[in-house]
Amino acid sequence: MIHRDSLHGSAAAAGLVEDGHSPAATVLQVALALPLPSPFDYLPPAGQTINRHWIGCRVEVPFGPRRLIGMVVGVSARPPGDRRLRQALRRIDQQPLLPDELWHTLHWMADYYHAPWGEVLALAQPAGLRQGDTPESPGRWVWRRCDNADHHAVQRLRRGALPEQLWQRLEAVELDEDELDTRLEGWRGAARRLQALGLVERLRRAASSLPPPQASAGFTLNDEQQAAVDAVRARLPGAANAGFQTFLLDGITGSGKTEVYLELLAEVLASGRQAVVLVPEIALTPQTVRRFRRRLGEAVLVWHSGLAEGERRKTWARLAAAEPLVLVGTRSAVLLPLPGAALIVIDEEHDGSYKQQDGVRYSARDLALVRAQALGLPVLLGSATPCLETLAQAQRGRYQTLRLRTRAGGARPPQVEVLDVRKQTLQEGLAAPALAAIRRTLEGGGQVLVFRNRRGYAPALLCHDCGFVAQCARCDRPMTLHRAPPRLECHHCGAQARLPAACPDCQGLALQPQGIGTERLQDSLTQMFPQYPVLRIDRDSTRGKDAVERLLSESATRPSILVGTQMLAKGHDLPLLQLVVVLGVDDGLHSIDFRAPERLAQLLIQVAGRAGRAQRPGHVLLQTHHPQHPFLTGLLSGGYRQFAEQALAERQALGLPPYAHLALLRAEAQSPSAWREFLQQARDQAAAWLGQQVDASAILPAPMPKRAGYSRGQLLLSAAQRPALQALLKRWVPTLYDLPGVRKVRWSLDVDPSELG
Repeated sequence: MIHRDSLHGSAAAAGLVEDGHSPAATVLQVALALPLPSPFDYLPPAGQTINRHWIGCRVEVPFGPRRLIGMVVGVSARPPGDRRLRQALRRIDQQPLLPDELWHTLHWMADYYHAPWGEVLALAQPAGLRQGDTPESPGRWVWRRCDNADHHAVQRLRRGALPEQLWQRLEAVELDEDELDTRLEGWRGAARRLQALGLVERLRRAASSLPPPQASAGFTLNDEQQAAVDAVRARLPGAANAGFQTFLLDGITGSGKTEVYLELLAEVLASGRQAVVLVPEIALTPQTVRRFRRRLGEAVLVWHSGLAEGERRKTWARLAAAEPLVLVGTRSAVLLPLPGAALIVIDEEHDGSYKQQDGVRYSARDLALVRAQALGLPVLLGSATPCLETLAQAQRGRYQTLRLRTRAGGARPPQVEVLDVRKQTLQEGLAAPALAAIRRTLEGGGQVLVFRNRRGYAPALLCHDCGFVAQCARCDRPMTLHRAPPRLECHHCGAQARLPAACPDCQGLALQPQGIGTERLQDSLTQMFPQYPVLRIDRDSTRGKDAVERLLSESATRPSILVGTQMLAKGHDLPLLQLVVVLGVDDGLHSIDFRAPERLAQLLIQVAGRAGRAQRPGHVLLQTHHPQHPFLTGLLSGGYRQFAEQALAERQALGLPPYAHLALLRAEAQSPSAWREFLQQARDQAAAWLGQQVDASAILPAPMPKRAGYSRGQLLLSAAQRPALQALLKRWVPTLYDLPGVRKVRWSLDVDPSELG
C-alpha cells in the first residue's frame, strides 16, 4: 500500500529528516471543501513547527472573512516568495483523522473522478467533524441500576409506564444505548427521569469490556445457497485463500440471497470483524435492519442521510475503533472508516441509486470494489438483474458468478402475461381484464400491487378548450398535478404553483387532468373496491421516519391493494402478494437513452418478483399497446439472462459501455450562448489530445435542455480503453478552471455517467 507520506508533498519532498522536522518545511497545503482543484497554502499557527505528522490532520484556517475547517494534504518546502501567506489558526487533530487505507482510497477517488480533493475528503466525515468537532471517544454508553437505589422511589413508579419498564429491563444487567434504541422506544426520557430520582446511572464502557455480539441460528440453506456461502467464506480473513475477490450472487427474485448474506455476516461477527451491507434506498433500511437484528443481534448499525448528527458521529467512531459490527447503509456508507472489515456486500447492485448525481459524481458500487481490493477482502454483489457492466466483468472472468436458480421455500416463479390494451376501454388507466383479476385476487384473500412509476395525481393539467398545458417556467416541462395538498409541482426542479381556477390563456373552465399518477390510482381504486384498504407508497406518502414500514404493516395480514412507484420494486418481502399489475410499460420502450432497455428490463423483473414469494402462486399483468414489441417478447421468452446477452452484443457492436468508457462534461447557464461558448473552448482545449484513442461528440443541448431556469448543454468523450480516457482527463480537466468562459457557467464532469441527461 502507498504510504500517506507519498501524497501531496511527501516527507522527502518537504526535506524532512528522520526525526520528522526540517526548517525547510514551512508551508501547509490545506484542502478545503470548495469546488476548486488545488489545496491552499498556509503558514502554521504561531509557534508551531511543521512535520510530516500534520498530513491527514484537520486545521482551522482563515478564508476571506470566514473561518473554514480543512485537512492538511501536504507540507511544502518551497518558500512563499513574494506572496504573503496567512497563518492557520489552530491544529485540531494531533493524529491523522482517517486511516491509511481510506486516505489513499479517497485520493484514488479524487484522481479517478477528477474531483476537488477537499470535497472528496469532506464526504468521508460527518458534518460535526467537518465543522471541527472532536471525534467521539471509543467505547459505548451503558445504563445500569444504582447500587444505592431508593426502593421507596421505585415503588412510586407507575406500573407499566416507560420508567417502570426501563427499570425492569435493567434488573441484574446493564444495557448499552444502541440496544435500548431497538428494544424500548422512547426510553431516553424515561432514563432521565430515573436518573433524576437517583435510580439509574449512565457509564462509559470500553468496547473491549462489552460481551461480543452473538448471532442466533439461521435457516437451513439449500445446496445453491450453501455453495455460495462456502465460496465467499474461503476468501474471508483467516481462511487459507483469504483475499480480494469479487463475487456476483446472481439469484432470481425470492431465491434467498439475504439468507446467504446473513450466514456470512454471522461468521464475520463471530470472528470479531466488521462488514458493510450497502442498500440502494433509505426506505429499505428499516426492513433490512429489523431482519438483520433478528438474526445478528444488536451489533447491526445504520447509516444514511436521514440520521441525526449525533447518531452519525457515534457510528463513525465505533467503526473507526474497529468494533465488530455490521453496518447497513446507503451509498455514503462506502466512505466510512473500516479498519476491521472482513466483507462488503452490495445488495441490488444494479440499482442506479449507487451513482451520485451531483457534487462528486462517484459510484458507490465501483468504490466498494476499490476499497475491498485495498483491504484484501471479498466483495459480494447481489442481484436478480445484474447490471450489464457487472455481467461483462463476469464473462471476462474477473468476477466469480454464484447462481441461485430456485425460489426459497419451494415458492414458484410468477406467471407473467402481456395484456394487450389496444381498442380496450380503460377505466382510470386499468383494462377490464386487469380489474377482474384484481377483484378475484382480493376475494381470494390475496394482495394486489398496482405499479405506476409516476407519482402525483396526473402528469399534466390541460385546458380542453384551447390546449393550454400548465408548464414549469423554469424547466419548460409540464407540471404534475397533486391533490394532497392541491398544487402543481415540477418533478424536475421542485417548483410549485397554485391550481388555477380558470385557464390562464383563454379563461375557460375546462381544465382537466391528463394521464394517471399514483394519487389518482389510489382514489379510483378506493372507489372501485371500497371494502378493501388501498395504500399508496411513493415519495410523497413516505416522507416520515419508517413510513414505508408503517404502511406495509397496515396491510401485512389482510387483502389489500398497494399502489406504488419503483420504491416497491426494491427488496420488499410481501408474503400475501399474489397479483402485480404494471401500468406505463410503454413509457420505457421509446427512450433515446441507450441504458433505457436495461433499466426497463430490471424494473419489470424486480416488480414481477414481488408476487408469489410465499406459498401463494403469483400472477403479473403487463398492460401495453405494443404486445409484439421485440423487447417484451424477448424478455418474456428468454428472461433477463437472454435479454442481457443480446443487449451486451448490441452494446459491443455500437461501441457503448461496458465496451467503451465515457466522460460527460455538462454546463449550464442563463443563456445557451454561454454554455456553448464554454463547451467549445473546452473542446478546443482537448483537441490537441484527441485522436484515435479518444473521441469527442458534437456540442449538443442536454436531453432536458432547460432545468431550474438554466439552459443546459453537454460534451461527451468516449474511449475504447479506460487508461486513454483517464490520461486525457488528467491533462484536460485542470485547464477548464481557467477557460475564459468559465465564470459564465456552472459545469461538472461525470466520469462513467449512468445518465446522459
